[in-house]
Amino acid sequence: MPSNGFHLAIYNFGIHVADYGDPAIEGFLRREPFNFEAAERASGFVARSGYDGEPGPVSWGQQVFPRFLAGSGRTSGPSSLSLWQDIESLMAFSYSGIHAEALQHARRWNVERAWPSLVLFWVEADRRPDWTEAVERFEQLADHGVSPSAFTFKQPFDAYGAAYMIDRQRVKAIAASNADGQVDLIEQVSLIAP
Repeated sequence: MPSNGFHLAIYNFGIHVADYGDPAIEGFLRREPFNFEAAERASGFVARSGYDGEPGPVSWGQQVFPRFLAGSGRTSGPSSLSLWQDIESLMAFSYSGIHAEALQHARRWNVERAWPSLVLFWVEADRRPDWTEAVERFEQLADHGVSPSAFTFKQPFDAYGAAYMIDRQRVKAIAASNADGQVDLIEQVSLIAP
């Protein structure tokens, strides 16, 4: 689907089963840079927010977290915010290659959720959503369900608010193309214990 002046934003959030530095989540931490690299190499990737105080891209505002973090005993949770050209490109990255390999282990690293894992929303191509907007959309989805302003892969919308049918054949073609650019990353990740 052509973006026609819009980019698709994705925000995801979880809570780890242990604090940073604990061996229980080491597999996640060691895979994270490979996931970021795979995204940057993926077809349709536009940009991602970095994190304050960490090397890499600039943070899109002060990082905040959904209310679900409260009472968890953690001060932060794994989350990311990025922009993509269209839903097929994002889906191809999310459910194949390096990222799909990480998703296979997510239950080991994260607590069971009583909230959505992610939210999708469209933004004008000339702006970056900040963390606050992303969290607001995430909580909107959790509280009110799917809408054109906060949706999921299961019930997507186009940039104009109409229900959208994902082109699964295009997703497969993009995933196959992305795989060629991830061979070296997959080899490295295969050496990391979950």
